[in-house]
Order: sequence, then structure tokens, then C-alpha cells
Amino acid sequence: MNLTTLASGVRVITERMPEARSVTVGFWVGVGGRDEPGQLAGASHFLEHLLFKGSARREARGIAEAVEAVGGEMNAFTSREHTAFYLRLPAAHLDFGLSLLAEVVAEPALRADEVDAEREVILEELLGTEDAPDELVHQALDEALFPQHPLGREVLGTEATIEAMTRDDIAGFHAGWYLPANLVVAAAGCLEHVDVAARLEDFLTDGPAGAPPERIVPSVAPSALSVLMRPTEQAHLAMGWRAFGYEDPDRYALAVANQALGGGMASRLFQEVRENRGLAYNVYSYVSLNDGAGELAVYAGTAPTKVKELLAVVDDEVGKVKAGGFTEREIEVARGYLEGSFLLGLEDSGARMVRLGRGIVDRGAVVSVQGHVERLRAVDPTDVARVVERVLGGPRALAAVGPFDEATFSVDSLAGP
Repeated sequence: MNLTTLASGVRVITERMPEARSVTVGFWVGVGGRDEPGQLAGASHFLEHLLFKGSARREARGIAEAVEAVGGEMNAFTSREHTAFYLRLPAAHLDFGLSLLAEVVAEPALRADEVDAEREVILEELLGTEDAPDELVHQALDEALFPQHPLGREVLGTEATIEAMTRDDIAGFHAGWYLPANLVVAAAGCLEHVDVAARLEDFLTDGPAGAPPERIVPSVAPSALSVLMRPTEQAHLAMGWRAFGYEDPDRYALAVANQALGGGMASRLFQEVRENRGLAYNVYSYVSLNDGAGELAVYAGTAPTKVKELLAVVDDEVGKVKAGGFTEREIEVARGYLEGSFLLGLEDSGARMVRLGRGIVDRGAVVSVQGHVERLRAVDPTDVARVVERVLGGPRALAAVGPFDEATFSVDSLAGP
């Protein structure tokens, strides 16, 4: 693993995989949905759609044909705090991949007709979310956990903001944030670090350096309940607790606690809710950490007639965890799973690229493989008990999507375990 800061301020991090025949290259921009003013909600995601539509020298079809002609795969994604554009391609075509990504990230055409066409695509994407209640419930939970804060907003934006956003709005957002201080180039595969850094030596050297976005920690207390009435056959429930940010050293203990609670088939919730009681086909927990704030959440889908029973069972299991923690065996299994899945992921150049890019964009550093494994192995029952109290000891938010209204949920169900 090698890291170089170019003269422009762009950081380049690579990891060599000599046994690989491919490389995966990602250009990471440290700005996302959290960093947009309210009237430009969705601008980062809008840009994600537009950058592969072409530069001043290439059009969308030309980009697609050039990538496919070498057997490459091209994609992008937007999150609350970063946007990434990446290519996976045969190692012999690394220079082409670097050149193409540098061009589309630094010099997007943002043609007016393409802005209008992608606007319609994004509006269809928003409509698709409305038709996916198992996704919609997570957004409802975020809005309840982080009211009046950008972390609670839909990354795609809203119908109103997307319809109102002009080509100049999007170009101004790009000019203000797609600058060296916010850019990381991450690459993994059969490559040499010096070659990647040299190829990007002149990238963005002529303009301003820029500055990272300033982020405010949520201060408004979570809302207890968010219900979206929909004529669905199944009820979708998500409950969550605020957690700390990704910079907190307790993130390893929280990962273990989450895995033991609902992260896999051996977890408390899977065994009790699905295996023992048959209340849900899908039940799981997950952790999402951001800069200065995060969440631990539980999801389950069940028949509308079983909502109260399901909530009671989940609350009971969470209450047991709060009162007595997890057994040493549960912690051992959770640690083992997290270590094993992490190591298995290192066989893929794309997964390694994401680890590098996210580490530098989020924390300015990447924990070594050995360091990551050692920190997981060091998590003990005391650490897990501490993080359970820190997170599950706080107020719980409940979100529900289904054929019911707020009256379905009693005062007791809102109180949590």
C-alpha cells in the first residue's frame, strides 16, 4: 500500500496485487448528499449521472464503446459523504482508465440536453424508490433519527429539487467541490504505484486547491415514530439508535455487537425472529457510520397482523442484550465472521480499491490488513458491553411502511426495550 500527495493536492493511494490480471481504479470525491444546501438536494447524485455522459472531447456513446472495447466495467455511486467513479479493466489498459476518469471528473461537458434527459431518469429513480417499501422504510428511519439534518435526507434529492435544478446549478456545484482537496484516486491490482502517480502528475494543477466541506453534528433529538401508509401486502419495519462517527475507536466493538445482534444467520434476531418463531423472512441489523454521527438499525418485514408481535420479540431481544450482553461464544462467532469476510474480500481488486478510497476520504488513512484483524481480535465482552450501553442505551426511533397509520402503534411500542 502506497500513498502520494501530488503537487495539486490530489491524494493517490494504490495497492499492488501481482497475481491479478486486472486493475480497479476509482476517483473519489469527498462530497455527498450531506454537503448540499437544501435547494440543491440531490446535486451530487445528479453529477454522478452526468459525468459519464461525456466531456468536451467525448460523448456518452464514445465513452461506453471505449470501455467495452477493452472488456472494462464502468460505474459510480453517491453516498451521504462521498461520490465515487470507478473502472475495472485488464491491467494492460490502466493508462486508458486513468486518462478517461481524469477527463470526465475534471472536464464534464454537462450539456443542457443531457442534463434534461438525466433529470427524467432521476425522477424515475425516485418513483422507483416509492415502489420499493423495503427501501423506503430505511429512508423514513433516517429522517426520524436525524430530523432537520442533511443525514436524514434522501441522497437522490426530492422531486421538487431535481425538477428545479438548472445546468448552471450543477456546474457551480462541480466547480466548487470537485477540487484537489476533496479528490482521492485509489487503485488496486496489477500495477506500480509510481506509474499511477506519474500518469496523474498534471491532474488539476492549474486551478484552486479547494477545501473539504464543513460538517455539523446532528443536535435535534430523534423522532420516536415515522409511519408511511402504503397498500402493501407486507409490513416493513425499521428501528434505529444513533451511534458515533467512523472516527471513534469503538467502531470495531460496534461491528461485533451488530454481527451478534442481527448481522448473520447465527445472530440473536435471525434465530429468534425467523428460525424459532417464523415471524419474518428477512430480519437483520446493520451499522452506518458517518463523520461525527452514525446509526445501528434493525429491519424486518412481516405480515401486517404480526407487527405488534414482531416488535415485542425484537424489543425483548434488544432488552436482553442491554441487560446481559452477549455470550463469549456469540462474540467469538461474530469476530470470526467479520475477520473471515474481510480477508475473503481482499481477493477482489474492486473491494481493495473501495477500502483504500473510503479510508482516505473518510479518515485520511487506511488501517493495514494486519492492524484491522488485530483490532477485531482485540474486541472482548467488556468492549461490546460498553458499546451496547453507548448506543442501545439511547432513544430508539421506529419507522414503518405498510397498510396502517400511527394509531397502530401503542405508547408501549414507542418506548422501546
